[in-house]
Amino acid sequence: MESCNCIEPQWPPDDLLMKYQYISDFFIALAYFSIPLELIYFVKKSAVFPYRWVLVQFGAFIVLCGATHLINLWTFRIHTKTVEVVMTTAKVLTAVVSCATALMLVHIIPDLLSVKTRELFLKNKAAELDREMGLIRTQEETGRHVRMLTHEIRSTLDRHTILKTTLVELGRTLALEECALWMPTRTGLELQLAYTLRQQNPVGFTVPIQLPVINQVFSTNRAVKISPNCPVARIRPVAGKYMPGEVVAVRVPLLHLSNFQINDWPELSTKRYALMVLMLPSDSARQWHVHELELVEVVADQVAVALSHAAILEESMRAQQQLLEQNVALDLARREAETAIRARNDFLAVMNHEMRTPMHAIIALSSLLQETELIPEQRLMVEAILKSSNLLATLINDVLDLSRLEDGSLKLDNGVFNLHSMFREVLNLIKPIASVKKLLITTTMAPDVPEFAIGDEKRLMQVLLNVIGNAVKFTKEGSVSVTALVAKAECLRDARTPDFIPVATDDHFYLRVQVKDSGPGINPQDIPKLFTKFAQPQTPSNRNSGGSGLGLAICKRFVSLMEGSIWIESEGLGKGCTAVFVVKLGSPDRSNGAVVPFAPNPLANHIQSSFSGLKVLIMDENGVSRTVTKGLLMHLGCDVTTVASCEECLLAVSREYRVIFLDLSMPGFDEFDVAAQIRKRFSKRHERPLIVALTVSTDRLIRENCVRVGMDGCILKPISVDKMRSVLSELVERRTVFEPL
Repeated sequence: MESCNCIEPQWPPDDLLMKYQYISDFFIALAYFSIPLELIYFVKKSAVFPYRWVLVQFGAFIVLCGATHLINLWTFRIHTKTVEVVMTTAKVLTAVVSCATALMLVHIIPDLLSVKTRELFLKNKAAELDREMGLIRTQEETGRHVRMLTHEIRSTLDRHTILKTTLVELGRTLALEECALWMPTRTGLELQLAYTLRQQNPVGFTVPIQLPVINQVFSTNRAVKISPNCPVARIRPVAGKYMPGEVVAVRVPLLHLSNFQINDWPELSTKRYALMVLMLPSDSARQWHVHELELVEVVADQVAVALSHAAILEESMRAQQQLLEQNVALDLARREAETAIRARNDFLAVMNHEMRTPMHAIIALSSLLQETELIPEQRLMVEAILKSSNLLATLINDVLDLSRLEDGSLKLDNGVFNLHSMFREVLNLIKPIASVKKLLITTTMAPDVPEFAIGDEKRLMQVLLNVIGNAVKFTKEGSVSVTALVAKAECLRDARTPDFIPVATDDHFYLRVQVKDSGPGINPQDIPKLFTKFAQPQTPSNRNSGGSGLGLAICKRFVSLMEGSIWIESEGLGKGCTAVFVVKLGSPDRSNGAVVPFAPNPLANHIQSSFSGLKVLIMDENGVSRTVTKGLLMHLGCDVTTVASCEECLLAVSREYRVIFLDLSMPGFDEFDVAAQIRKRFSKRHERPLIVALTVSTDRLIRENCVRVGMDGCILKPISVDKMRSVLSELVERRTVFEPL
């Protein structure tokens, strides 16, 4: 107090200045106290702020300053005016600055906190990206392992190699203690231990497929963690003091070739799966990670695909082997069939020659004998010989025709012919037999049937003779009616001939012939047998009728060649029978002047009966055949010279011979060379003798060769007197005679 007395006397207090100082100290204290609170809030919110201790020190300093000013509220004393002005000014400025700072911190701290929030958000994002990059790296590693495993698994298409490679590669990639594969048994009721990684387990051990753990794995396509103590996992050695490692199992679909559908995914309709079991080591705390389970699932799918490819390959190889065996068998059968066909053709050729040559002698000599003076008993014998010989010749022709029909070598010889004349000729041949049996034969020819047609006259005539002949043969009394008409294509469809589909054209027509008899009839169930070769229904009328059972079988094939159909109708035994056939013939308006082929007609009135003075040369290597042919010609009044070889024939040929008969004893070309040389000797056609081939072969190649070398005719043996008379008449009149073979 004493020291204060030494100071100059203070100015009298100013209430206004005091009031300003008082208010300023209050706001300064308030500002100082609010700033630490804001800093504490900031420190609490910014947990990652690195300079927390600086903020604490700064807050303590401000608190102390605020406390000092707060104390000044109760320590006001009287000062000099200058001091009071200075203090008032300083406090007012301090109050303004402190409040401004406090207000600024109120606005700055949220901004700082938002910056820290964004910083924390970015850090979280960076951590998330790090995790995603880790997953990507894990997936890339898994993909690399999958590609490696897939390459190893698919490097072969052998089933056992695929499965064994899968276990080895999975064990190496995942560091497994054991890996096993359970395969379903044939019964499908059990799983059998088929493959293991360490090869120290009892392969062949089985467990029931209905175990709950197996059903659990088979019900999903994901890898499933299973108990190390379940039956399918107890395949590794005892772990001792270590806990067994975790075990997962996954199903492996077994796709077979039958599961694959065209243009579709395979269907697992049979639900057949194998079971793959994978075990981690027992001496480690490893656990299965997600990417490892995904790797196992992908590998299981790849194994399924590889196994399906292996199954397809095995099936294709099996099918290829079967196809190879079938091809070998078919090739062997083809060679055997070709050998059999060649043997049959050779046999038929030889038999044809060997049978027709004596038949030629029998028929020729019998016909010569028939024209001599004979007592009635002798004439009956000769007629029986001729009839039997003709039947035998017909049988030979039927067998040869059937053989050629079956191997497809028989072709139709189409040409223009008189359709009405052919019907009359057939009836003229049948009527003598019908008159003997006292049968009435009626013929009805529709007005729309053309007089001329284009087709194979010989084959059509053969069908007519066979069908009408059967009707006459099996009818003991009553009548036989023959009806011919032109049928429209749309009217020919019949349920009995579903394979026959007539097609109407402008240059063809369909001829329908119906032959109805009052004979014994036939059972409807026996009708199909009529068209089977060497088969006949066993009826009383058939047992005594004779026949080989070839006629209708050959007729059916001839009709088929003529794009037609044939069938037989009968209501039963005792009710008669109706035979109907339809053939396709060419329209006569488009004949283009085709030549009618020669057919011997012994009943024609214009045939010359004697050829006195006609000089004929015969070349035949067979002595009997040469003598028989000479006898036929001499009986007709010809002056005949015979030679036995080609050389003799060439030496004997001269202008004085009108006709030369060259016998083609066997198919060959020597006789054709002789014919060609004879033609070269004569420059003028009227000076050259007519050259006619005599053959026992029905091969079309014979006729083609005859035409090729310029022969004037070709006649098929055997030859009777009437046939030789017709041949000579045709030669004299037309200078050509080709009998259809």
